[in-house]
Amino acid sequence: MREVRIGKHTVGQGHRPFVIAEMSGNHNGDLDRAMAIVEAVAASEAQALKLQTYRPDTITIDVDLPAFRVSDDHGLWGGENLYRLYERAHTPWEWHAPIFARAHELGLTVFSSPFDPTAVDLLESLDAPAYKIASAEIVDLPLIDLCARTGKPLVISTGTASVAEIDAAVATARAAGNEQLIVLGCTASYPADPADSNLRGIPLLADTFDVVPGLSDHTMGIGVPVAAVALGACAIEKHVTLARADGGVDSDFSLEPAELAALVTETERAWQALGRRAIGPTESEREVLRVRRSLYVVTDVAEGDEVTRDNVRSIRPAGGLPPAELPTVLGRRFRTAAAKGTPLTWDLV
Repeated sequence: MREVRIGKHTVGQGHRPFVIAEMSGNHNGDLDRAMAIVEAVAASEAQALKLQTYRPDTITIDVDLPAFRVSDDHGLWGGENLYRLYERAHTPWEWHAPIFARAHELGLTVFSSPFDPTAVDLLESLDAPAYKIASAEIVDLPLIDLCARTGKPLVISTGTASVAEIDAAVATARAAGNEQLIVLGCTASYPADPADSNLRGIPLLADTFDVVPGLSDHTMGIGVPVAAVALGACAIEKHVTLARADGGVDSDFSLEPAELAALVTETERAWQALGRRAIGPTESEREVLRVRRSLYVVTDVAEGDEVTRDNVRSIRPAGGLPPAELPTVLGRRFRTAAAKGTPLTWDLV
């Protein structure tokens, strides 16, 4: 099984799910709020904090033509101009160093999604331990090549991508000499409908591309990522905010701190519950095995007495013949006397 090392964490099926908390634009343009989100993520025991590294001018241009606006019927950002939206949502580059420093102080692994080469330069200067390729950037093969050549692990989201596009992204990273790949199933709608999550595709990602699979989730709540772990997701990415009521570009589909903590707990429980491909009792069931039903002598009997339903019954605990043997022993005779509470065995009849 493949594994990827990000910072101090190993990501793979033999390890608890790697939970990535995405700050995105939920800082609402306030560095103090951004720092509070860092602290909330650390308190949740998520392993990683992720940023997005771009400026409005590095992701689009300041033009107000119809093509540069979000469709009017979009649930969150309908009609918004792209440049203005990214201006509001971006994390200023001068914030990156203090956010990285605070995350490190709190024991968090912190990395980012770069959106152009200048962002990669900034993140390299901060010694980012990994790079996230956002769903819309999966077709930017030069950017993937640049990130891959740093030698750092790549986390690639696949929202909107075809099999051919995912293959091209993975092949580009590998051609650059990088095998440290985590590929996330993703539905790039905000918020996403659970019915569109297609979690059965997660094992296909692992098998088709020979990568560590995961999920970047934009649904409400934590049910979808918990289910994803049961289908093999080794990494889970979710947006996080201090409070949805505070508003913000991504707040509607982001987790609050208590929900993020629940996600960490419940995804780990789901992972622990996976077990192995086997059917049968577990070591933890030893005591229940000891007290389950078997055949016992329930009244004192003498040698030669007939075995009847009055003197032999199926009761707890174990130790006697299986209850299914009762029809076989009824009508036979006791070879020896037996006291009440004696387990019935073949040598007694």
